[in-house]
Amino acid sequence: MLAAPEEFGAAFVAAWMARDASALAGLFAEDADFVNVVGLWWHDRHAIEQAHRHGFDNFFARSRLIRGKARTRMLGPDVAVIHQRLILTGQTAPDGTPASRRTTILAAVLKREAKGWIAVAAQNTEVIAGAETNVAGPGGTRPHSYRTATASG
Repeated sequence: MLAAPEEFGAAFVAAWMARDASALAGLFAEDADFVNVVGLWWHDRHAIEQAHRHGFDNFFARSRLIRGKARTRMLGPDVAVIHQRLILTGQTAPDGTPASRRTTILAAVLKREAKGWIAVAAQNTEVIAGAETNVAGPGGTRPHSYRTATASG
C-alpha cells in the first residue's frame, strides 16, 4: 500500500518498468476495476494482474513508461482522485516492428485503508492530438475533430 495517493503514478511506472504484474496489481484493491485504453474492463486484482502479465510477456516486453504531469484531488480525508499523464515507447506492433510513441492519462480513485492508500478503480485513456471525439463509420472508429474538416490521427 502507498503512504500517500500522490505516490500512485510513480509506483505504477516502477512496477511497469520492472515488468512486475504482481506489484502493479498490488496497487489495487482485491475488487478493483480497471478499464484500459480500448475499453477492456477488468473487475478484480487477479484480472488486472493477468492482463498486465500478458502484456509484459508480449507486446510491452520492451516498452518504456514515463510519467508526465500529475494531479491529485482529495475528495475527503480518505478518498483521492489522481490523474497521471503517461508516455509509452517501445511497444511491439502486431507485425513485430516498434510501435509509435503513445500518450495516455491514467485516472484512478484511491481510498485510505488502515495500512495505506490503495486504488479501487482506474481508467487509462489514449490522448490523440487534435481530436475531440471518435466517430464510428463503415471503415471502423476513427478520431475526429469537428474544428477541422479531416480526421485526426
